[in-house]
Amino acid sequence: MNKRMGPKMKTLLYAIIITFIGFSIIISPNDSVSAALNGVKMWGEVVFPSLFPFFVISEIMIGIGIVNFVGILLEPFMRPLFRVPGAGGFVLAMGMASGFPAGAKFTARLRQEKQITAIEAERLSAFTNSSNPLFLSGAIAVGFFHNVALSLLIMTCHYLSNLFVGITMRFYGKREENSKTKRPHHTASLKLAFEQMHQKRLNDNRTLGRLLGDSVNSAIQTLLMVGGFIILFSVLNNVLSIINITDAIGTMIGVFFSIFTIPAELSPAFFAGLLEITNGAQQISETADVSLFYQVLLVSFILGFNGFSIQAQAATFLAQADIRFWPFFIGRVLHGTYAMVFTAILWKPLYAAHHDSNPPVISWINQQESINMFINLWEIFVKYGSFITLFSIFFFIIYQLKIIK
Repeated sequence: MNKRMGPKMKTLLYAIIITFIGFSIIISPNDSVSAALNGVKMWGEVVFPSLFPFFVISEIMIGIGIVNFVGILLEPFMRPLFRVPGAGGFVLAMGMASGFPAGAKFTARLRQEKQITAIEAERLSAFTNSSNPLFLSGAIAVGFFHNVALSLLIMTCHYLSNLFVGITMRFYGKREENSKTKRPHHTASLKLAFEQMHQKRLNDNRTLGRLLGDSVNSAIQTLLMVGGFIILFSVLNNVLSIINITDAIGTMIGVFFSIFTIPAELSPAFFAGLLEITNGAQQISETADVSLFYQVLLVSFILGFNGFSIQAQAATFLAQADIRFWPFFIGRVLHGTYAMVFTAILWKPLYAAHHDSNPPVISWINQQESINMFINLWEIFVKYGSFITLFSIFFFIIYQLKIIK
């Protein structure tokens, strides 16, 4: 009887929550539509055009065996440090370059290709889902804080803490892994790497044109799903704010913040960031009469935590392979915690010691050309991103019609 009550109660709980959210949307349609449009704008102008080329190129690289080639060469580095195969180096690099949820997507793909075990996939997914430099510098530092000098601090803490998550998670599943047959380890060899790449290309057996079309098709399908999650959580965040749940939970978080002398005024924005990064980071940066240090500290955490919106996206990819979600979630908590610790440690040497007050954005752009590149890219995406998105979707429709025909 008790065993049957569990699933029934869960079904009832789901029904109550969804009905309540649906009713809240109905009674405030204008706010819900406005929130949805903001989600569409963020997805169409920035997320889609910034992720699309990486997803296409990555699918092609997997298809022609470049991942196998890189995997053999990176085996001596990835195996002892993170206890994952060398192919994990490809996922780590693509996750850092293209941003979330690329790490989860490519981890699941490697698992489906049987290039990694389930335990290795769970380790890998925990530390390869990070933000890209474009978002950290263009959106967070310049777009929200209007302070390009924060770019170096935020990026250093974000990526350094991610690597520490990987080192921590190397101990995960050790006992379970030892009870099973271990995968063979390869030594770094150019000859073996090329042979593996060649064999992979032959096994794939697709022409370059077909591979390109399939890669574009897969990338757009993935990004449509990502867009759906962004819009959904944008509306959900708005609904929770309208019915004052955000303020109620924010008050409880504020009590916890008081233990660490963090201003309670930041608690509602922090809760919004736990749901969705972009909205939360913007609210934190706009909170008045609060020290910049505490603002950056909390933004560092939500960037590492990823927000439930991105976690839901990652969970969708992980569910496509036999990869459990909870190691990924533990990785997100560790990433956020480590990011806060590194922000506190590196605040003075990387920022406060050189910038006693917020410098003008333009003056720092002239001094930091490398960061200026990310800012220019961000501005291009904001200006022309919607056209790239619309053109890509048009191609996707034509390709689908061709397949049906």
